[in-house]
Amino acid sequence: MDPLEPVSPRYGSGSLADIMPSALHALGVAGEPDPLALARSLDGVQRIAVVLLDGLGWHQLPTAAPSAPTIADIAAGRIGEARRITAGFPSTTPVSLVTLGTGTAPGRHGIVGFTLNRPGTDQVVNHLYWTDEPDPAEWQPVPTAFTRAYEAGLSPTVVTNPAFTDSGLTRSAYRGARLGPGAAADAVADEMIGALSESRLVYGYLPDVDRAGHDFGIGTPEWHTAAADADRLITRLTDALPPDSALVVTADHGQLDIPPDRRIDLDLDPRLTAGVTVVAGEPRVRYLHTQPGAEQDVLSAWREILSDGADVLLREDAVARGWFGTVPESHLTRIGDVVVACRERWVVLASAHEPARLSQMIAFHGSATAAEMEIPLLLVRR
Repeated sequence: MDPLEPVSPRYGSGSLADIMPSALHALGVAGEPDPLALARSLDGVQRIAVVLLDGLGWHQLPTAAPSAPTIADIAAGRIGEARRITAGFPSTTPVSLVTLGTGTAPGRHGIVGFTLNRPGTDQVVNHLYWTDEPDPAEWQPVPTAFTRAYEAGLSPTVVTNPAFTDSGLTRSAYRGARLGPGAAADAVADEMIGALSESRLVYGYLPDVDRAGHDFGIGTPEWHTAAADADRLITRLTDALPPDSALVVTADHGQLDIPPDRRIDLDLDPRLTAGVTVVAGEPRVRYLHTQPGAEQDVLSAWREILSDGADVLLREDAVARGWFGTVPESHLTRIGDVVVACRERWVVLASAHEPARLSQMIAFHGSATAAEMEIPLLLVRR
């Protein structure tokens, strides 16, 4: 498939939201569905380790292969099996971590963007740096898969960067699990291997590939170093799995390198700010909250200026496309009055609203192309 073609999330049949329910089903948790049919592949497994490699989407696997031979062997079916599934939408880290952690589509859990307007205010919540306001239990009200695993006696463990232990995102995605420290590949491996002796569900997260793509671009030497670190983590886990265990590897999204001439800065064009009160989202998916009665004017202006560079939709039309899954009334206004989903290799920057680093990034993600949306589901049994 052309990596620039649009892809719809496959909630309920082949998405990131389906991994944890299927894993819990395979571990015998009553009432959990198995939309990925993991019970067939994991029959008899008593422990499951799940790893999320940030930014290593399905379409990046061939590029990573020279530096990630174990991942390449699993993807090729030589030491495991591989499937192609989708992220949720937007295809971005905070959305994906909570989608995986709750086992639900973004519309239901409410983390429907990298940054979101807090309804009734002019505040924008950045989900990477959010702590107590808004209250994570209210902002993300859905019980997590880890809570369900704890209640079923699986003693779940989550291994993640200790700097984010008390973050709102961690509490939204992972509440119910014991947290173990692990920021770099070997530390994540050490903690996960140790946890498998007591926990029947162990999850680990590694951000390296995503970070290298943002800073240096896909396929650069720095990116290959990050891919090799991710592969070392997977190799160590594969070698150390107890006899009754399985390893599940996935990602939260892929990435696209964006050339300099495909970057539009909304803050440098007054036609794009007219009628807009709050800008949220991120460069590949913008949420525009508008002045009362200005939605149609904003919609028309953005469609004219961006032309073929983006799908520009009213909120209700974006929801109708199924991008978010079912969205309860309480979460609808977190999505902008106008939604801008960039096509192909375009981004919309917001230099006056966001840190300068965003404008300096090489690779981006968030929108609905196959390169961003399609992610691996890799399985290894001991």
